[in-house]
Amino acid sequence: MSQQQTVRITTTETTNSSALIINSGYLSTIPGLLKVSQFILGCICVGIIAYHFNDRHISTTSELFYYLMCVTFLICTTILLVSCLISWSTGGIISKTIYELIYHCVAAILIIIASVALIVVINDRSVSHIYRPIYKELLAAGVIGLINGLLYVLSTFYARRSYKGI
Repeated sequence: MSQQQTVRITTTETTNSSALIINSGYLSTIPGLLKVSQFILGCICVGIIAYHFNDRHISTTSELFYYLMCVTFLICTTILLVSCLISWSTGGIISKTIYELIYHCVAAILIIIASVALIVVINDRSVSHIYRPIYKELLAAGVIGLINGLLYVLSTFYARRSYKGI
């Protein structure tokens, strides 16, 4: 009473090409969406501050600190995002390392500190004739920076979960 089984073997031929393949599936994950959001908000913050940077209005260290933090983490987030998009394995591997956890934690802390410092300085000087014309733009940059900092806090949470394997 032996039973007969059929086995089918299918082979697939692949070729190695130099075409750039985008890992668009990464963009549908929560960490991918967070990185895209951080990138967009970072571009907005850098754009607002850079537009007013050469004006005589931007002169305090809090504005410079905010500008430097926004540019720094915009560049780093862009590198992380591009790495995860052009490599199939990077998104899965880098999220399991301590690097992403430390990066998002430091980014969250520094961007929130820079945004609060900017908002405080802008509010203290809002009555000044120098700040009055650009008060709303700089305040918007500070608030967007706070939102971006909160997105980095969320990314820290997801990086911790991924690192710990939860």
